[in-house]
Amino acid sequence: MRIAVIGAGAVGGAFGAALAKAGSDVTFVARGDHLAAIARRGLTCLSPRGDVHLNPVKATAVPASIGEVDFVLFCVKLWDVESAGTAIRPIVGPNTAVIPLQNGIDASDRLIPILGKAAVMGGVAQISATIAEPGVIRQTGTFMRLVFGELDGSPSQRGAALQALCQAAGFEAVNSNSVLTALWEKFVLLATNSSVVALTRLPFGKLRDDPEVFALFEKGVAEVAAVGRARGVALAPELEARTLQATRNFPAEMLPSMAVDLMRGNRLELPWLAGKVVALGRELGVPTPTFAVMYAALKPYANGAPR
Repeated sequence: MRIAVIGAGAVGGAFGAALAKAGSDVTFVARGDHLAAIARRGLTCLSPRGDVHLNPVKATAVPASIGEVDFVLFCVKLWDVESAGTAIRPIVGPNTAVIPLQNGIDASDRLIPILGKAAVMGGVAQISATIAEPGVIRQTGTFMRLVFGELDGSPSQRGAALQALCQAAGFEAVNSNSVLTALWEKFVLLATNSSVVALTRLPFGKLRDDPEVFALFEKGVAEVAAVGRARGVALAPELEARTLQATRNFPAEMLPSMAVDLMRGNRLELPWLAGKVVALGRELGVPTPTFAVMYAALKPYANGAPR
């Protein structure tokens, strides 16, 4: 099986490295200093699960040079979905499965007009990792999981094949017939946590023991879940409690990627996270007052550090 990882950052690099170490034929698409470091020294993933160093590595800045693949792990930032989707057209054959692993809930919908409905699956990546330096990815904690499936909920032979590859690589994988629900479950958690942590600029361990601060998590989770249910997503009644418990159990030093981007002065995925909650709430008539404030407070930083 041939796999292309489009966007060999924290998420794509970590999952792709695990698959490559297990013997899968993986090509990474990266750019800039990160690509140069990978070409020069290989790709390193530092993790409590065990460090991985790949050298040599198949890596390129030009997706079209790869040729058709069986699977695409599509891991670019949310603002690059359309441009990267167009760039990978040459590697998507009639049987290729493209699995978007973005943080939001609409990457699959945005890729379908570009690549065709048959090519695109739904996907959820669950990991905490950052690019520590060019060519080096650092994972926080040991949790590492992919959920993927056909968007219409039908049984998926290609999903079963990918699940087997992931399991051989040593991380959890779920070939789901309800991937849209899985996407929203992550969105409830991530939209809230990324906004609260970015707003306070502190890791979870500095936030969750203060009842007044933790109330932001509680209110945020409730608002996103209400929006999802109003949109017709089958979210479990206990989702809010489960999400908040997960937040309490995260490693104390953990930071969502949007908070890391904020502190580095980088562009934020804010419009597709907090901004999406506010927009959908307005569209569906669901109040989102906590998110409205968090979105407004973070919006000046959406395109990077204000100048």
